[in-house]
Amino acid sequence: MDATSSLFGILYTFSSSLLYPVVICLILIVVFSLMLIGEFLSEYAKRHRDVRNLELCCSEVREYTGSQEYGRAAGSLRNIKQNFMVTNFATAAADHLEKNMIPAIEWLSQEYEIRMAKRLEQTRIVATISPMLGLMGTLIPLGPALIGLSQGNIEQLANNLMIAFATTVIGLFAGSIGYVLTQIRKRWYWQDMADIDYILDTLEVGE
Repeated sequence: MDATSSLFGILYTFSSSLLYPVVICLILIVVFSLMLIGEFLSEYAKRHRDVRNLELCCSEVREYTGSQEYGRAAGSLRNIKQNFMVTNFATAAADHLEKNMIPAIEWLSQEYEIRMAKRLEQTRIVATISPMLGLMGTLIPLGPALIGLSQGNIEQLANNLMIAFATTVIGLFAGSIGYVLTQIRKRWYWQDMADIDYILDTLEVGE
């Protein structure tokens, strides 16, 4: 019986010691999620998709690469004005095309795909971790709250329940921000990759 009580005491002490790290992590995640909102708005302001410009420039690139005029084809690639990811890819691809290094452009597209995935990882982690930390912040104070209830200490009960509810709300708030930003960015990057694939098809990369 003593061994069981000691084991439970260790578990209780360990779980209770996690409360302050969990609360600190939640505060940091909320600050980080607010920074992500600012970054998201900045990215939204830079997004500009012009389908006509993309089709016209790719048509010129196809024509010039067919006649092996790689310098002029690279110039047409640099004239692509789309969302910043696609524009940056086209500019970088133009440097390789100018040197007739077309196979390197496929490698470049994979680098941009990894870059997009990395940007999505940030909001995915926030969306996943925040509710978990919020749940931990909810459950950990319930132990002291129940002890306070059993001892008739209403103040201890109220304080711990206040911490539990606050951490739940904060975790869900940060998680909802991460989830919404992830879904919107995912749609953006699917569209960007479709435009990059169109440029690759124009250059007949991988064929």
